Amino acid sequence: MKFSDGQWLIREQYEVISPVEVHDVTKRSDSLTVFAPPKPIVNRSGELDTPLIEVKLSSPIADVIRVQIYHHKGKQIRGPHFAITNESNHVISIEEDDSSLRFKSGDVTATIKKDVWSVLFDYKGKHLTQSGLKSMGYVKEGNVNTYMKEELSLGVGECVYGLGERFTSFVKNGQSVDIWNKDGGTSSEQSYKNIPFYVTNKGYGVFINHPENVSLEVASEKVSKVQFSVEGEYLDYYVVGGSTIKDVLENYTTLTGKPALPPAWTFGLWLTTSFTTNYDEATVNEFVNGMIERDLPLHVFHFDCFWMKEFHWCNFEWDERVFPEPEEMLRRLKDKGLKICVWINPYIAQRSHLFDEALEKGYFVKKENGDVWQWDLWQPGMGIVDFTNPDASQWFAEKLEKLVDMGVDSFKTDFGERIPTDVVYYDGSDPKKMHNYYTLLYNKVVFEVLEKKLGKGEAALFARSATAGGQQFPVHWGGDCSATYESMAESLRGGLSLGMSGFGFWSHDIGGFESNATADVYKRWIAFGLLSSHSRLHGSRSYRVPWLYDEEAVSVLRHFTKLKCRLMPYLFTQANGSALKGIPMMRPMVLEFNGDPTSDYLERQYMLGDSILVAPIFNEEGIADYYLPHGETWTHFLTNEKVKGGVWKKEPHDYHSLPLYIRANTIIAVGQEDTKPDYDYTDGVEFHIFELEDVKTAIAKVYSVDGVESLQFNAERTGNQIVLNLTGESKNWSVILRGIDQVSSVTGASLNREGFGLRLSPDPGQSQINVQL
Repeated sequence: MKFSDGQWLIREQYEVISPVEVHDVTKRSDSLTVFAPPKPIVNRSGELDTPLIEVKLSSPIADVIRVQIYHHKGKQIRGPHFAITNESNHVISIEEDDSSLRFKSGDVTATIKKDVWSVLFDYKGKHLTQSGLKSMGYVKEGNVNTYMKEELSLGVGECVYGLGERFTSFVKNGQSVDIWNKDGGTSSEQSYKNIPFYVTNKGYGVFINHPENVSLEVASEKVSKVQFSVEGEYLDYYVVGGSTIKDVLENYTTLTGKPALPPAWTFGLWLTTSFTTNYDEATVNEFVNGMIERDLPLHVFHFDCFWMKEFHWCNFEWDERVFPEPEEMLRRLKDKGLKICVWINPYIAQRSHLFDEALEKGYFVKKENGDVWQWDLWQPGMGIVDFTNPDASQWFAEKLEKLVDMGVDSFKTDFGERIPTDVVYYDGSDPKKMHNYYTLLYNKVVFEVLEKKLGKGEAALFARSATAGGQQFPVHWGGDCSATYESMAESLRGGLSLGMSGFGFWSHDIGGFESNATADVYKRWIAFGLLSSHSRLHGSRSYRVPWLYDEEAVSVLRHFTKLKCRLMPYLFTQANGSALKGIPMMRPMVLEFNGDPTSDYLERQYMLGDSILVAPIFNEEGIADYYLPHGETWTHFLTNEKVKGGVWKKEPHDYHSLPLYIRANTIIAVGQEDTKPDYDYTDGVEFHIFELEDVKTAIAKVYSVDGVESLQFNAERTGNQIVLNLTGESKNWSVILRGIDQVSSVTGASLNREGFGLRLSPDPGQSQINVQL
């Protein structure tokens, strides 16, 4: 929302009241409160007929400072409220001198200047951002609406990222952003997943603690400021510090919740019925058997909307005309090694037999007059389940529990964005806040059903909508994209932005959802999809099995699915790190290479974990156009080509290839299984060592499928001597020295030539290998 008229003026419909000086201070052991008038108080009469802005600083965890700004505190503040972690064991200090007040948490300090109002934030003495004179303010729009706003400065070359899954440019500078969930596809400024958190390449983040609409002007209204505003009389935000952007994300997800670790099977290939196609058991088996016959590893099968009868969504009952014996059908599919996912949403159509039940028990969101809120958009006469009612949540959960008992392993939690605001909730929640927050309650209920029935560590959703905190209930996917290169690129931008908003795991519809991709787009999207955190073939009006495109598509899907299965020891270790620290598996280049200014702007490539660079191809010519960051030697995983970093490359690739580079001083743990994602990663694991430099140590960890660290492999080089150590038990482990054709001696292992280097097979019982180059 824009309030100013150029640099000097305020738009005529607004009046802005901003603090100009510190008048009084209240200090407590854990907080600092400042009372600031909008004009200098030069005598006793100055306090009359004058507003007063109250600014409170506190800290929930180290390196995070909370700023609460109030005009009138008497207005009722209804929930819902984001759940925020508070830790009492960190050190807070408050200092004051003649010119300023300083509030410090960990290494983050907020300094308030007394005479000419400003609030400056720094980390270990390094300036981060500031709220200057006239930046903070209370805004009146006539006698109708009021707002609170803040403007935080941006430095030269400072780029802003995050704010949810946004399909616009990855760098958000110049954009106006409303944090308001909408079902708008992937080709507009609208977003299914709006997160009021941004991070910059300067190394700090800002979390605006409001579930309702937050309006941001990101270097748009004022090109050196990020302005954010909300309706009402108060504003609440957190400045999040850290030594790196990764630390900032870790601190932010400590505040709002860490992503759960999805079970290992979810990282395999998902195939769906598509949306409006036919999917009786014979058709499903035709596709499943077709995958088996073609040696295409398949791990999850998803039934979309029409597993239920038309006009009855949701009744959570299989359409008996198409699925006369659903339990037996699911058992037969599971006997083929598949996990099962089914589509749901939180809306109950009037024709569903559950509508009358929910109506009688008061389980729907209501209008102010007590009527159930209904409309015909999506399903005729549908009502929306009121998850603020514990009985309604339990009722909804029990319907899902029956499906889990039947053999369902996961739910695609679709929708949750079109939530009305002219309604009343069971618990009295503010409907404007509930618009975004609703999805958190919805996904939480479903996730907890899976945890209850299948056990912790086995729950996974395929969710479309989200708000802050929703990262705790993965996996999320990018929504309704089109079958074009442009939509493939916008999907990637959305995923990278979501990762910079605290979400660890993300997927998208391989080949696009709307329309039907050309064989060319489909094959390029396969490579992108199988080198994403999670991988799903899904469409709208047509099937997405590869042989319907061309025979080469079958080979491409086989190649990249098997590659992902073999990479699972590496990928699942990265997934455990994402769950532990809140760092995304699919990482924008700036997250790993913040010191390389070129990486600040890259949005068509990413790091898969901390070591693998992926650059999808977005054109029918098959030309890859990508950047390898400086300070590294990069090795192509598939060809072993070595390239010194700091260069742009432009080159053609066939459908079985794309830029897939490993950074120097890296060990990639590669498994022996290429048909499934969930297996014993320690049995037959290969440790591929890439460009280990002198006086360098590389470490690879391997986690078991239950999320327990099982192996640690170290490689240390001094001069021409490399010492390799394995900690933990492994059967048939080996080492591949990539790009090395010969060595002078090896002790503790036998030596054989491998395709891209030398294989070291340890002697029986040996856990250390010494190599002389």
